[in-house]
Amino acid sequence: MPRTLLPLALLATLSTVAFGQDSVEETALYLRRVKTPIVIDGMLDEPGWFSGQPARDFWEYFPSDTAQAPVQTEIYMAYDDAFLYVGAICHSVGQDYIIPSLRRDFRAGGNDNITFIFDTFNDRTNAFVFGMNPYGVTREALIANGGQVSGQDFDESWDNKWRGASSMQEGYWSCELAIPFSAIRFQQGTREWNFNSYRFDMQSNTRSTWTRIPQNQSITNLAFMGKMYWEEPLSSSSGNLSVIPYLTGGFSQDFEEGDGQADYQFNAGGDAKVAVTSGLNLDLTINPDFSQVEVDQQVINLDRFEVRFPERRQFFLENADLFGNFGFADINPFFSRRIGVAQDTATGLNVQNPIYGGARLSGKLDNNWRIGLLSMQASPDRENGLPAFNYSIAAVQRKLFSRSNLGAIFVNKQAFGKQDSSELYASFNRIAGLDYNLASSDNRWNGKAFYHRAFTPEQLDRQFAHGARLEYRVRKFGLMWQHQQVGANYHADAGFIRRQGYFSINPQATLFFYPAGGPMNQHQLSVESEVLWTPGYGRTDHRYELSWEGNFRNTAELRARLRNEYTFLLEGFDPTRTDSDTLPGLQGYHYSSVEFEYESDRRPKFSFSVNPQVGEFFNGYRYGMEGSLTYRYQPYGAIQLNVNYNYLDLPINRTSIFLIGPRIDLTFSRSLFLTVFLQYNDQLENININTRLQWRFAPVSDFFLVYTDNYYAEPFGVRNRSLVAKATYWLNL
Repeated sequence: MPRTLLPLALLATLSTVAFGQDSVEETALYLRRVKTPIVIDGMLDEPGWFSGQPARDFWEYFPSDTAQAPVQTEIYMAYDDAFLYVGAICHSVGQDYIIPSLRRDFRAGGNDNITFIFDTFNDRTNAFVFGMNPYGVTREALIANGGQVSGQDFDESWDNKWRGASSMQEGYWSCELAIPFSAIRFQQGTREWNFNSYRFDMQSNTRSTWTRIPQNQSITNLAFMGKMYWEEPLSSSSGNLSVIPYLTGGFSQDFEEGDGQADYQFNAGGDAKVAVTSGLNLDLTINPDFSQVEVDQQVINLDRFEVRFPERRQFFLENADLFGNFGFADINPFFSRRIGVAQDTATGLNVQNPIYGGARLSGKLDNNWRIGLLSMQASPDRENGLPAFNYSIAAVQRKLFSRSNLGAIFVNKQAFGKQDSSELYASFNRIAGLDYNLASSDNRWNGKAFYHRAFTPEQLDRQFAHGARLEYRVRKFGLMWQHQQVGANYHADAGFIRRQGYFSINPQATLFFYPAGGPMNQHQLSVESEVLWTPGYGRTDHRYELSWEGNFRNTAELRARLRNEYTFLLEGFDPTRTDSDTLPGLQGYHYSSVEFEYESDRRPKFSFSVNPQVGEFFNGYRYGMEGSLTYRYQPYGAIQLNVNYNYLDLPINRTSIFLIGPRIDLTFSRSLFLTVFLQYNDQLENININTRLQWRFAPVSDFFLVYTDNYYAEPFGVRNRSLVAKATYWLNL
């Protein structure tokens, strides 16, 4: 057997031996069909709510996980032909609820809310999420990869059309939800789903879950779920059609490359969503508008490699993990943000590559099989030397054992038409890959192993990437091993690859402590190392890190890290990225640093975070400070100031680099929002002002008015500006 495939075989063997059975104790909820539709007013006063068996007896997750929650929650469900109805009664010790804003898709941390998680295919790998707070603000999200890492596997960008309302009463608040079956995917004929719910109660300072979850696991972890049983088998929701047209108009002025004359633009297009079956969805798009209505938050990059920003475009979000979670985050064969973006052959800078349209078929065939097919056609752009590109991706995933799966992917980026004489673009770039994802029923064991192969016209050698990760976590400790290798000629033009030509290992060990009293709730002490070898040069990088993290009972967090690093530069490098002098290449650098991070309790009106860093940096020193200050004007929004400052004292240069980003986020109601975002990035010598007005005039239907200005920092002057109006409307047919 080729040694690159050994990790796949090893993880599969471990799964067979240890993870075939589900060991999580079951809790159950029963729901019945109602003859009369329930009125969604937040009151839970219809008899139909109480015909089944509710979910009660929530367990405390924070500050401890050994007792039932001090304030309890009751969840009731019912259904008819069109809707799943969900109601909750959230008992409380008062009505001093914390609601940072009225904006949809709020984050759970730092405010009162309840969240409902539906694993509709009982695979404990993917789930739909719906939530509400006492003011009736709603949110929805998707969970992938078993929800092992709350932020990483939790996608709040997904939207869908449903209804909800809440009500505040003496000693409790309640909410009601009506979720159309057309909004979610499920297996036809099933009589059971996996279900869990978690609640944040700020007055008692507790987080609780219906199914008990150990504190060292994510609160969104799908390994720990109860059951919801239907009175009758569910029928198919196939045939449902949603059409989402858009109109845009506006103007832009370019003072950097042009004369500043206004360039007026108008555009129209849209998306459609077709429920082919109850588990399979077809997404179509014509002339998509992939412009971002919210600007990416800029960062200071002192590293040698590209920064990865998350995907926010709605077309790519549902079942995004099926296409985008192959490999590791820095060895990713398909990264959807590459679609619609190409490189100018003259300048080497990214430019927008307009797209004619595309289609995506994705979802579940049954409880064991998932498939994904995607094809997007981009237009040529002769002004920027771009040929027409087609992006086609095929992915398939087969569930194995209780929560593991085997997946395969094929990615093809194909160029058509006459190309620029620079021959920057190959006629095609293709990736074929195989991934095995390991997850035990109790989530003690997690891991991944993969092997990917690139195919290009040159037919070079070493066009491969492979890696493996295995993690074991119990209450008192955790162990992790990861290694990865990327061939020198492995290129994934439609993916995200930070670097080529190396082999690395990354072991880690963590101890968990749970104090019985005092201000601290949990400690964890970690030792981690990462060592990288480059063929022909030997060991070219290492990072040894000792870290401690403490969680306070008031939800504040404190972290400390001691880090030793070694970097062998293969070529000259300017860490300031300001076109100044470069550090000499073909030379090794040893340096050590210390870092602290504190995040305050987010319940008060004022909250803050601070992250000082000090130590050696290559052959000099770095002094850094990153932080934020937030004032909450409940419930109408917040004002936040983000700052990142670095002073680099290097023999080649002494310079300060800083980024400041004030942000005003106002929510006048649950349908009218204003965001003003100012960013001054000293590294890019750019001042950016982004003002966005959003009016949600109907469910999942919006009008945006976005004004953007970019200025030179020194000497001060206009680079470009634009004003764009965009309207979208979600129509169910």
